[in-house]
Amino acid sequence: MQDRICTALEEADGNASFKEDLWTRAEGGGGRSRVIQEGNVIEKGGVMFSAVHGDLHEKMLRSMGLNEKVDFYATGVSIVIHPKNPKVPIIHMNVRYFEMTNGTYWFGGGIDLTPHYVVEEDARWFHHYLKNACDKHDPDYYPKFRNWADDYFFNVHRNETRGIGGIFFDYLKPDQTHSKEQLFDFVREVGESFAPIYTHFMAKNKNLPSNKREKAFQQLRRGRYVEFNLVHDRGTKFGLETNGRTESILMSMPPTANWVYDYKPEPKSEEEKTLNFLRKGIDWIS
Repeated sequence: MQDRICTALEEADGNASFKEDLWTRAEGGGGRSRVIQEGNVIEKGGVMFSAVHGDLHEKMLRSMGLNEKVDFYATGVSIVIHPKNPKVPIIHMNVRYFEMTNGTYWFGGGIDLTPHYVVEEDARWFHHYLKNACDKHDPDYYPKFRNWADDYFFNVHRNETRGIGGIFFDYLKPDQTHSKEQLFDFVREVGESFAPIYTHFMAKNKNLPSNKREKAFQQLRRGRYVEFNLVHDRGTKFGLETNGRTESILMSMPPTANWVYDYKPEPKSEEEKTLNFLRKGIDWIS
Protein backbone atom coordinates (compact mmCIF):
# COMPACT_ATOMS: atom_id res chain seq x y z
CA MET A 1 0.00 0.00 0.00
CA GLN A 2 2.81 2.40 0.86
CA ASP A 3 4.49 1.71 -2.49
CA ARG A 4 1.30 2.27 -4.51
CA ILE A 5 0.39 5.49 -2.72
CA CYS A 6 3.88 6.96 -3.10
CA THR A 7 3.91 6.18 -6.82
CA ALA A 8 0.49 7.80 -7.32
CA LEU A 9 1.52 10.96 -5.43
CA GLU A 10 4.80 11.31 -7.34
CA GLU A 11 2.99 11.00 -10.65
CA ALA A 12 0.34 13.55 -9.63
CA ASP A 13 2.96 16.00 -8.34
CA GLY A 14 5.11 15.71 -11.44
CA ASN A 15 8.34 16.94 -9.86
CA ALA A 16 9.36 15.77 -6.40
CA SER A 17 10.06 12.20 -5.30
CA PHE A 18 9.98 10.48 -1.94
CA LYS A 19 13.13 10.01 0.11
CA GLU A 20 13.14 6.83 2.18
CA ASP A 21 14.46 6.51 5.72
CA LEU A 22 14.68 2.92 6.99
CA TRP A 23 14.68 2.58 10.76
CA THR A 24 14.70 -0.13 13.37
CA ARG A 25 13.29 -0.18 16.86
CA ALA A 26 15.59 -1.51 19.53
CA GLU A 27 12.71 -3.29 21.27
CA GLY A 28 11.61 -4.97 18.03
CA GLY A 29 10.55 -4.18 14.48
CA GLY A 30 10.95 -0.99 12.50
CA GLY A 31 9.63 0.86 9.52
CA ARG A 32 10.03 2.79 6.29
CA SER A 33 9.51 6.56 6.57
CA ARG A 34 9.08 8.28 3.21
CA VAL A 35 8.97 12.06 2.92
CA ILE A 36 8.35 14.26 -0.11
CA GLN A 37 9.19 17.98 -0.14
CA GLU A 38 9.16 21.02 -2.43
CA GLY A 39 7.19 19.47 -5.27
CA ASN A 40 5.01 21.19 -7.82
CA VAL A 41 1.92 20.59 -5.68
CA ILE A 42 3.13 19.06 -2.40
CA GLU A 43 5.17 21.31 -0.12
CA LYS A 44 5.72 18.59 2.46
CA GLY A 45 4.23 15.15 2.98
CA GLY A 46 4.95 11.76 4.40
CA VAL A 47 3.79 8.20 3.80
CA MET A 48 4.90 6.10 6.74
CA PHE A 49 4.89 2.32 7.22
CA SER A 50 5.77 0.59 10.47
CA ALA A 51 5.60 -2.90 11.94
CA VAL A 52 6.79 -3.02 15.55
CA HIS A 53 6.58 -5.49 18.40
CA GLY A 54 7.77 -6.08 21.96
CA ASP A 55 6.68 -5.49 25.53
CA LEU A 56 3.64 -3.28 25.88
CA HIS A 57 4.56 0.02 27.55
CA GLU A 58 3.33 0.54 31.12
CA LYS A 59 1.26 3.59 30.12
CA MET A 60 -0.66 1.54 27.58
CA LEU A 61 -1.07 -1.33 30.02
CA ARG A 62 -2.65 1.07 32.49
CA SER A 63 -4.88 2.65 29.84
CA MET A 64 -6.23 -0.82 28.99
CA GLY A 65 -6.68 -1.85 32.60
CA LEU A 66 -4.13 -4.67 32.27
CA ASN A 67 -2.17 -5.78 35.31
CA GLU A 68 0.11 -8.33 33.68
CA LYS A 69 2.84 -7.87 31.10
CA VAL A 70 1.94 -8.77 27.51
CA ASP A 71 3.75 -8.51 24.18
CA PHE A 72 2.23 -6.64 21.25
CA TYR A 73 2.48 -6.38 17.49
CA ALA A 74 1.36 -3.24 15.65
CA THR A 75 1.52 -2.31 11.99
CA GLY A 76 0.09 0.44 9.84
CA VAL A 77 0.39 3.11 7.18
CA SER A 78 0.04 6.77 8.14
CA ILE A 79 -0.06 9.78 5.80
CA VAL A 80 -0.18 13.57 6.05
CA ILE A 81 0.17 15.87 3.03
CA HIS A 82 0.61 19.67 3.17
CA PRO A 83 0.19 21.29 -0.28
CA LYS A 84 1.65 24.55 -1.57
CA ASN A 85 -1.56 26.04 -2.96
CA PRO A 86 -4.10 27.10 -0.29
CA LYS A 87 -6.85 25.88 -2.62
CA VAL A 88 -5.59 22.27 -2.25
CA PRO A 89 -6.57 20.71 1.10
CA ILE A 90 -4.45 19.09 3.78
CA ILE A 91 -5.22 15.39 4.08
CA HIS A 92 -4.55 12.72 6.69
CA MET A 93 -5.01 8.97 6.51
CA ASN A 94 -4.15 6.11 8.83
CA VAL A 95 -4.86 2.39 8.74
CA ARG A 96 -3.54 0.15 11.48
CA TYR A 97 -3.72 -3.24 13.16
CA PHE A 98 -2.82 -4.05 16.78
CA GLU A 99 -2.66 -7.37 18.60
CA MET A 100 -1.48 -8.68 21.97
CA THR A 101 -0.29 -12.08 23.16
CA ASN A 102 -3.36 -12.34 25.40
CA GLY A 103 -5.43 -12.88 22.23
CA THR A 104 -6.88 -9.38 21.92
CA TYR A 105 -6.63 -7.59 18.56
CA TRP A 106 -8.32 -4.82 16.61
CA PHE A 107 -8.20 -2.58 13.54
CA GLY A 108 -8.34 1.20 13.38
CA GLY A 109 -7.92 4.09 10.99
CA GLY A 110 -9.71 6.61 8.82
CA ILE A 111 -9.33 9.52 6.41
CA ASP A 112 -10.08 13.17 7.11
CA LEU A 113 -9.75 16.35 5.05
CA THR A 114 -8.64 19.78 6.26
CA PRO A 115 -9.25 22.40 3.57
CA HIS A 116 -7.64 25.78 4.07
CA TYR A 117 -10.83 27.08 2.39
CA VAL A 118 -13.94 24.92 2.60
CA VAL A 119 -15.51 24.43 -0.83
CA GLU A 120 -18.94 22.81 -0.54
CA GLU A 121 -18.66 20.97 -3.86
CA ASP A 122 -15.34 19.42 -2.81
CA ALA A 123 -16.65 18.51 0.63
CA ARG A 124 -19.66 16.73 -0.84
CA TRP A 125 -17.48 14.83 -3.34
CA PHE A 126 -15.13 13.73 -0.57
CA HIS A 127 -17.87 12.48 1.73
CA HIS A 128 -19.72 10.72 -1.08
CA TYR A 129 -16.51 8.89 -1.97
CA LEU A 130 -16.04 7.73 1.63
CA LYS A 131 -19.68 6.72 1.95
CA ASN A 132 -19.44 4.59 -1.19
CA ALA A 133 -16.30 2.91 0.16
CA CYS A 134 -17.97 2.21 3.50
CA ASP A 135 -21.25 1.00 1.97
CA LYS A 136 -19.43 -1.81 0.14
CA HIS A 137 -18.81 -3.38 3.55
CA ASP A 138 -21.58 -2.18 5.90
CA PRO A 139 -24.20 0.57 5.38
CA ASP A 140 -23.90 1.46 9.07
CA TYR A 141 -20.18 2.25 8.78
CA TYR A 142 -20.33 5.70 7.18
CA PRO A 143 -22.81 7.44 9.55
CA LYS A 144 -21.14 5.88 12.59
CA PHE A 145 -17.57 6.62 11.55
CA ARG A 146 -18.40 10.09 10.20
CA ASN A 147 -19.74 11.10 13.62
CA TRP A 148 -16.71 9.54 15.26
CA ALA A 149 -14.44 11.68 13.03
CA ASP A 150 -16.34 14.85 13.96
CA ASP A 151 -15.87 14.06 17.64
CA TYR A 152 -12.22 13.03 17.35
CA PHE A 153 -10.83 15.71 15.00
CA PHE A 154 -12.08 18.54 17.20
CA ASN A 155 -10.04 21.40 18.67
CA VAL A 156 -11.88 21.57 21.98
CA HIS A 157 -10.00 24.70 23.08
CA ARG A 158 -11.28 26.57 19.99
CA ASN A 159 -14.66 24.83 19.75
CA GLU A 160 -14.05 24.01 16.09
CA THR A 161 -13.37 20.94 14.00
CA ARG A 162 -9.95 20.53 12.42
CA GLY A 163 -11.52 20.40 8.96
CA ILE A 164 -14.56 18.85 7.32
CA GLY A 165 -14.07 15.47 8.98
CA GLY A 166 -14.29 12.21 7.10
CA ILE A 167 -14.34 8.83 8.81
CA PHE A 168 -12.56 7.59 11.92
CA PHE A 169 -12.77 4.19 13.61
CA ASP A 170 -10.90 2.28 16.26
CA TYR A 171 -11.06 -1.00 18.18
CA LEU A 172 -12.83 -2.80 15.32
CA LYS A 173 -13.08 -6.45 16.33
CA PRO A 174 -14.91 -9.44 14.85
CA ASP A 175 -18.53 -9.89 15.87
CA GLN A 176 -21.57 -11.86 14.72
CA THR A 177 -21.68 -10.01 11.39
CA HIS A 178 -18.01 -9.22 10.64
CA SER A 179 -15.13 -11.69 10.52
CA LYS A 180 -11.50 -10.70 10.91
CA GLU A 181 -10.99 -11.11 7.17
CA GLN A 182 -13.99 -8.86 6.43
CA LEU A 183 -12.66 -6.16 8.73
CA PHE A 184 -9.27 -6.37 7.05
CA ASP A 185 -10.96 -6.01 3.65
CA PHE A 186 -12.69 -2.85 4.87
CA VAL A 187 -9.49 -1.35 6.29
CA ARG A 188 -7.70 -2.04 3.00
CA GLU A 189 -10.60 -0.38 1.16
CA VAL A 190 -10.04 2.74 3.24
CA GLY A 191 -6.30 2.68 2.58
CA GLU A 192 -6.70 2.19 -1.15
CA SER A 193 -9.16 5.11 -1.26
CA PHE A 194 -6.45 7.60 -0.37
CA ALA A 195 -4.66 7.91 -3.72
CA PRO A 196 -7.75 8.45 -5.91
CA ILE A 197 -9.17 10.93 -3.40
CA TYR A 198 -6.10 13.11 -3.03
CA THR A 199 -4.87 12.98 -6.62
CA HIS A 200 -8.38 14.17 -7.58
CA PHE A 201 -7.96 17.30 -5.44
CA MET A 202 -4.39 17.82 -6.62
CA ALA A 203 -5.45 17.80 -10.27
CA LYS A 204 -8.60 19.87 -9.71
CA ASN A 205 -7.19 22.65 -7.55
CA LYS A 206 -3.41 22.86 -8.04
CA ASN A 207 -3.54 25.59 -10.70
CA LEU A 208 -6.18 27.79 -9.06
CA PRO A 209 -4.84 31.32 -8.43
CA SER A 210 -4.17 32.52 -4.90
CA ASN A 211 -3.20 35.86 -3.35
CA LYS A 212 -1.31 37.07 -0.27
CA ARG A 213 -4.43 37.11 1.91
CA GLU A 214 -5.18 33.49 1.04
CA LYS A 215 -1.58 32.42 1.65
CA ALA A 216 -1.70 34.14 5.05
CA PHE A 217 -4.93 32.31 5.91
CA GLN A 218 -3.29 29.03 4.86
CA GLN A 219 -0.59 29.67 7.47
CA LEU A 220 -3.23 30.29 10.13
CA ARG A 221 -5.11 27.12 9.18
CA ARG A 222 -1.85 25.18 9.38
CA GLY A 223 -1.38 26.58 12.87
CA ARG A 224 -4.74 25.16 13.93
CA TYR A 225 -3.66 21.82 12.46
CA VAL A 226 -0.52 21.89 14.61
CA GLU A 227 -2.58 22.72 17.69
CA PHE A 228 -4.74 19.64 17.23
CA ASN A 229 -1.82 17.29 16.62
CA LEU A 230 0.18 18.46 19.63
CA VAL A 231 -2.67 19.08 22.09
CA HIS A 232 -5.34 16.50 21.29
CA ASP A 233 -4.12 13.75 18.96
CA ARG A 234 -3.80 10.50 20.94
CA GLY A 235 -1.23 8.96 18.60
CA THR A 236 1.11 11.94 18.73
CA LYS A 237 0.92 12.28 22.50
CA PHE A 238 1.37 8.56 23.14
CA GLY A 239 4.31 8.34 20.74
CA LEU A 240 6.15 11.25 22.34
CA GLU A 241 5.38 10.11 25.89
CA THR A 242 6.63 6.58 25.26
CA ASN A 243 9.91 7.52 23.57
CA GLY A 244 8.72 6.80 20.04
CA ARG A 245 10.62 7.82 16.92
CA THR A 246 10.29 11.61 17.04
CA GLU A 247 11.05 12.29 13.35
CA SER A 248 8.27 9.94 12.23
CA ILE A 249 5.80 11.18 14.86
CA LEU A 250 6.29 14.84 13.94
CA MET A 251 6.24 14.20 10.19
CA SER A 252 2.64 15.48 10.32
CA MET A 253 3.79 19.03 11.08
CA PRO A 254 3.60 21.57 8.21
CA PRO A 255 6.84 23.17 7.01
CA THR A 256 5.60 26.60 8.12
CA ALA A 257 2.63 27.89 10.11
CA ASN A 258 1.47 31.08 11.82
CA TRP A 259 -0.55 32.22 14.81
CA VAL A 260 -2.36 35.55 14.71
CA TYR A 261 -3.39 37.03 18.04
CA ASP A 262 -7.18 37.24 18.39
CA TYR A 263 -7.79 36.62 14.70
CA LYS A 264 -11.13 37.85 13.40
CA PRO A 265 -12.08 37.35 9.74
CA GLU A 266 -13.68 40.13 7.74
CA PRO A 267 -17.49 39.84 7.81
CA LYS A 268 -18.92 37.88 4.86
CA SER A 269 -15.42 36.96 3.64
CA GLU A 270 -14.33 33.54 2.39
CA GLU A 271 -12.29 33.22 5.57
CA GLU A 272 -15.38 33.77 7.73
CA LYS A 273 -17.32 31.30 5.58
CA THR A 274 -14.68 28.62 6.13
CA LEU A 275 -14.53 29.15 9.89
CA ASN A 276 -18.32 28.87 10.06
CA PHE A 277 -18.07 25.43 8.44
CA LEU A 278 -15.74 24.13 11.18
CA ARG A 279 -18.44 22.54 13.29
CA LYS A 280 -19.77 19.07 13.97
CA GLY A 281 -22.76 17.44 12.33
CA ILE A 282 -22.76 18.93 8.83
CA ASP A 283 -24.54 16.52 6.50
CA TRP A 284 -22.44 16.68 3.35
CA ILE A 285 -24.32 13.78 1.79
CA SER A 286 -27.81 15.28 1.78
